[in-house]
Amino acid sequence: MLRPESPATIPECRAAIDRVDAALATLLERRAALAGTVQRLKPVGGFAGRDLARERALVARMAVRAPSLGAARLAPVMNAVIEAGLHLAEEQARHP
Repeated sequence: MLRPESPATIPECRAAIDRVDAALATLLERRAALAGTVQRLKPVGGFAGRDLARERALVARMAVRAPSLGAARLAPVMNAVIEAGLHLAEEQARHP
């Protein structure tokens, strides 16, 4: 997935995108699990315990690795990822 690819056709491009999406899904699942653990350990978890400064720093670090996207485009993506993890953690807390 991290190796450069040079797809030359639409089917090759779509297959490459599908491989990246599969890896992304695995990473998102792992991230959600880790975030759930953090929510259980924090004194104030869930949406009330969000650390917006940490989130901004995260987006800034990611922008270094994805400069073509930049912080402005990554911020809403990471907000959605973080909120999905928070919703999942809340659901799991209600239904252990």
